[in-house]
Amino acid sequence: MLYLLIKATLSAIIIVAISEIGKRSPGFAALIASLPLVSVLGMIWLWRDTEDTARLSAHSAATFWYVLPSLPMFLFIPWLLDRGVPFYGALALGAALTIALYFLMVLIVPKLGVDLGN
Repeated sequence: MLYLLIKATLSAIIIVAISEIGKRSPGFAALIASLPLVSVLGMIWLWRDTEDTARLSAHSAATFWYVLPSLPMFLFIPWLLDRGVPFYGALALGAALTIALYFLMVLIVPKLGVDLGN
């Protein structure tokens, strides 16, 4: 239970830090947010819990492929905001785009011989 609390607290600290830093320096907060901190922590937790090299390798490779469909959202949301779309509308449309691209990724990438670990 303590281990789970430590994992949750550390993850929350990162999110709060990014939001607080973003109030003063959006660019620096974006740099921190773009770091694969969550992925690295996930790999550390996975390794600590399983010590399974094959599982960690599959997780890391699948993470690469799953990051790709999320990237257009980070260009689409500011594009929408610059055109007057309200924040929550832009966020919803960005999320919808990402979900659609995730579905495409799950359908297309395995046909190219990539194992997403599903």
